[in-house]
Amino acid sequence: MKSMIYVKQLTVTIILAVLLNACTEEKGTISNEPMNVRVSHQLEMVWQDVAVHYMTSGTVTSDHRVSISARLPGYIRDMKVREGDHVEVGQVLLRIDPVNAKQALIQTKADLSNAKAEMIRYASLLKAGAITPQQADKVKLRYQVARSQVKQAKHQLSYANVVSPVKGVIVEKRMAQGDLAAMGMPILSIEDPSNLLVKTYVSEQFVGRIHESDTVDVKIPSLKQQFQGTVRQVVQAADPVSHQFLVKIALPTVVDIHPGMYAEAGFDTGMRKALLLPNEAIISRAGLHAVYVMDEMSMTHYRQIRLGQKRSNMIEVLAGLYVGDRVVWGGKPALLSGMKVQP
Repeated sequence: MKSMIYVKQLTVTIILAVLLNACTEEKGTISNEPMNVRVSHQLEMVWQDVAVHYMTSGTVTSDHRVSISARLPGYIRDMKVREGDHVEVGQVLLRIDPVNAKQALIQTKADLSNAKAEMIRYASLLKAGAITPQQADKVKLRYQVARSQVKQAKHQLSYANVVSPVKGVIVEKRMAQGDLAAMGMPILSIEDPSNLLVKTYVSEQFVGRIHESDTVDVKIPSLKQQFQGTVRQVVQAADPVSHQFLVKIALPTVVDIHPGMYAEAGFDTGMRKALLLPNEAIISRAGLHAVYVMDEMSMTHYRQIRLGQKRSNMIEVLAGLYVGDRVVWGGKPALLSGMKVQP
């Protein structure tokens, strides 16, 4: 009985070995007699210098962002814009109900009227010799102060209309019509879409290899496009929690890029050795990748490989090939393992 179980186990093992060998080999059978084949391309694997890419993620922002706040307190009575609106320099964004400013203007005008009347009366007294010139000068100075206060009150009242100091897009609205605005409290935020950049954080391990004016590959996944950016600033102070450094990358002017988009940045931080293959030399089947390698006897062998990053029309090979291996492709007839490559 034990011998029968042993025979069955041996049979299953042989079957599994045959199936495994079939999975690692290409479709087709190996000829008993070597078939001659001509190949159009062959490449000996050698180390090549490639750039080391350090990838980070970031966010598209505007290099020019302005926070709009009120310069006098009061209720917002007329909000003329909303998020996404384009505004011009000097355009009225909202209006503050200037109750206190109006009252202040009325009071300063009354003070000015009294100061003017008193100045006229003191001028008459000075002509009559009833007062000294110093007393008349004090009254005249009080009139000048009152006139300056009226001018200041009028200027303060002009702040009731809040205008845009820049040309841009409304990206944030923190308060609405009817809210009470205080002096210095942010109400709106405006960004200039013509000056966009990517803010990203770089590990302290690589920040020393990144400098201003360096070229950076920037990819916007939502647009499925890649752009060439330029390092504008490397902030020389790390975040105390993440120990990463803020890097700002200037972007070219592109209509489709908007603030808030997700971006990926690729920095060149040095050089290293790698094995590279042309795209056409690689056979891809069911998610697996392989090539044909020619041995010292000019016989072809099917070998699976693991691929890395694409570099132009070449692909980096991470595993499966070694320096000195000769890769062949473009065979006539089609390549199979066990074929003999004609010189």
